[in-house]
Amino acid sequence: MYKKTMLISMKNAYGIVGKKLSHSFSKSYFEKKFKELNLKNYVYYNFEITGVAEFPSIIKNNPDLKGLNVTNPYKEVIIPYLDELTPEAAEIGAVNCIKIENKKLIGYNTDVYGFGQSIKPFLDTNHQKALILGTGGASKAVAFALKKIGVEVYFVTSSPDKKCLNCFYYSELNQIVINAFKLIVNTTPAGMFPDSDAFPAVPYQFLTSGHLCYDLIYNPEITEFLKRSKAQGAAIINGLSMLHLQAEKSGEIWGI
Repeated sequence: MYKKTMLISMKNAYGIVGKKLSHSFSKSYFEKKFKELNLKNYVYYNFEITGVAEFPSIIKNNPDLKGLNVTNPYKEVIIPYLDELTPEAAEIGAVNCIKIENKKLIGYNTDVYGFGQSIKPFLDTNHQKALILGTGGASKAVAFALKKIGVEVYFVTSSPDKKCLNCFYYSELNQIVINAFKLIVNTTPAGMFPDSDAFPAVPYQFLTSGHLCYDLIYNPEITEFLKRSKAQGAAIINGLSMLHLQAEKSGEIWGI
C-alpha cells in the first residue's frame, strides 16, 4: 500500500505507478539518465499501490511530481483520474505516461511508439496478420501500432466471457489458425520473473521458421514463450528494445 508519509521535496520528481515494481526497469533507467545528464535535482520513485483508488494520494502528497509512468494493471483504470488524454491515448484506451503541468494530468501512450519502432525492421510480407496474446492495456497499444503499419490483428483471450471482436480462445488455436498468423505477440505477464516457468498456452508444435514471435516481457531476457518458439525455428524478439524506446519517448514528453 502506498505510504502517505512519503513527501518528495525535490524540484523535479518523476516516478512509476504499479502494483509490483521490484522488477521495474524504469527507476534504474531514469536514474542513470539523470546522472549522465548531470541533473542533480531530478529523482525517480517507485509508487507501489494495491489499487488505483490510491492514485490521488500520490498526486496530493507529492506536489513536485512532473511526470509518471504507469504499468500494469493500471494502464486502463487510471484514465478517469486524469484531466486530459492525447487523441492517440484516448483511441487506444490505455495510458502508460502522464505529464503533470500546471496541476493538470495529461495521459499519453508511449507503448505504441516503442512497440512500433522496435518491430518495424523485422516485418516482411509474411507478417500481414498478427495474433495478440492478451486483451489488456498493453495489447491495445500493440494492436494500434500494428494497424498503423497495415497489419490485421486478432486477439487471444483466456476470459470465459469473450466480448471482444476478432478474438480466439486459447483452446481454438489449432494448426490452421497458427498457419494463418505468422506474427504472434505476447502481451500477457505469463513467463515474467519470478514466474519464469510459465508460458502462454499456444500450440508451439505448429510454429515454423516463417513465424515471428515477440514477447513484451524483458525479464527474463528469453522467456519460455520465446524458447519454445525458437525451438520450432521461429524468429524471436523480447521487449527490451520497446522498453528503451517508450522510456525515451516519456523523457521527451517530460522535456528531459
